[in-house]
Amino acid sequence: MKSEYAEIVGAEAIGLDPTKVDALIDRARQEVDSGLLPSCQLAIARNNEVGVFETIGEVAPSSRYVMYSATKAFVASGFWLLLQDGKITLDTKISALIPEFATNGKSEITLEQVMLHTSGFAYAPLGPPLWDSREGRLEAFAKWRLNAEPGTKYEYHATTAHWVLAELIEILDGRDYRQFLREEIIDPLQLDDVEIGVPPEHLAEINRPVLCGEPASPDELEAALGVRDLGVSVIPEEQLLSFSRDEVLQLGVPGGGGVATAVGVVRFYQALLHAGPWTSETKQAFTSEVRNSLPDLRGIPANRSLGLVIQGGDKWASMRGFGRTCSPRTFGHGGAGGQIAFADPETGISFCYLTNGLDENVLREWRRTAAIANRAATCAL
Repeated sequence: MKSEYAEIVGAEAIGLDPTKVDALIDRARQEVDSGLLPSCQLAIARNNEVGVFETIGEVAPSSRYVMYSATKAFVASGFWLLLQDGKITLDTKISALIPEFATNGKSEITLEQVMLHTSGFAYAPLGPPLWDSREGRLEAFAKWRLNAEPGTKYEYHATTAHWVLAELIEILDGRDYRQFLREEIIDPLQLDDVEIGVPPEHLAEINRPVLCGEPASPDELEAALGVRDLGVSVIPEEQLLSFSRDEVLQLGVPGGGGVATAVGVVRFYQALLHAGPWTSETKQAFTSEVRNSLPDLRGIPANRSLGLVIQGGDKWASMRGFGRTCSPRTFGHGGAGGQIAFADPETGISFCYLTNGLDENVLREWRRTAAIANRAATCAL
């Protein structure tokens, strides 16, 4: 897999301020130069052209990164096609299509709740070997129990909700969810660098994630968030590292196992701004309508659309991963390790930052992401 890097036209060609682009790259370089992160990569696109692409660290520009939860935007965008075509509605009960899901109080959960992370099974277990087969996943669904009343609480479903979406794709369309996403989203948009489910011959191209730094102390957490322990709200380190395993990369976990270069991701977000297989009505609904404003673990309104996060412009906007300088209409999705991807309809830019360094200090990670996003959002002239 490799991008057509000849298509990188330069910052000025797409109306970016070169001085601000340099400041962005310098900020992204800090943690790599200091030895904290092994490498990172960033890109900016505008008007359907990529103007900036920078790889920092001793890795090949064509090599790719695990997107973690930034993968969710790709899966959601595929599911929008099923909604757009009337194959399912938001009030459809999951149990109506997946009978195995109806157990343990889950029978009334709707598609909308699953897409908004309010379905109440955020921490339900599903891993190898069950997630390796459809039969195993259905077996897990039947065992899942609720940790919250559906529709009443926002709890980030790191992988569980998107395993349900993957199963629904296969039921409604008939194709494997990875094939569906490739044939309906990735290939039509010519996103050559993006894969959900990496074939064996491409495994050598992935920059494997590694742990970096030291965790934030309880005192630091309390000063920043008012709590001394994030508990189950943060994915365990060993689970994050498992995404570097060959078998997990090949599986293509729908909630966080996609791989890409930053170029592939910004081109995807340009499609959400300008083109793609979605109608204008679909894009308007799913990239601009906030349907979940329930608080997250920090007490901040989630501001989630059906599959994405929207900046929103309120006093909490800078804490949603996009920084404070994006417009309120900015939409996108982040991922573990500080991955961030977004599009700003006001400036027309799309931006992506990826790293294979999993900073154990979540406060430093959040601040780094916001600082980089802030600089990226101001690059447009």
